[in-house]
Amino acid sequence: MALVLAGVVVLDCAEPEKLAAFYRELLEAEEVDATANRVEIRGADGIRMAFRRDVNATPPSWPRPENSLQAHLDFLVEDLDEAERKVVGLGGRPLEAKDAAGPFEERGYADPAGHSFTLRVTRDTAPKQG
Repeated sequence: MALVLAGVVVLDCAEPEKLAAFYRELLEAEEVDATANRVEIRGADGIRMAFRRDVNATPPSWPRPENSLQAHLDFLVEDLDEAERKVVGLGGRPLEAKDAAGPFEERGYADPAGHSFTLRVTRDTAPKQG
């Protein structure tokens, strides 16, 4: 039996219930655990996230350098425009950042508590046949 049974990404925030609702809707997830200071969700693909109450939580200021990015989340999507409409409709906001080089199309956002995340579409990089 594995020593570690599962991993959970945990975001600190002032209002875990509200932030959990944002990600629950974005990821079409279900709430699997909740206490007075922590809410956990699980998406259909198995992603697990939790939101822990920290009344002194300060979101990073990325892409501004004064409070550097410590971590961020990447979510793969099929349609960036549709995903962006959903993020903004749920209370997220686009972040201004330079486009990443490479085989990805991506856009940066902040959730309602200020945590940054990226919506990313992977492109077919295999050589064309024929």
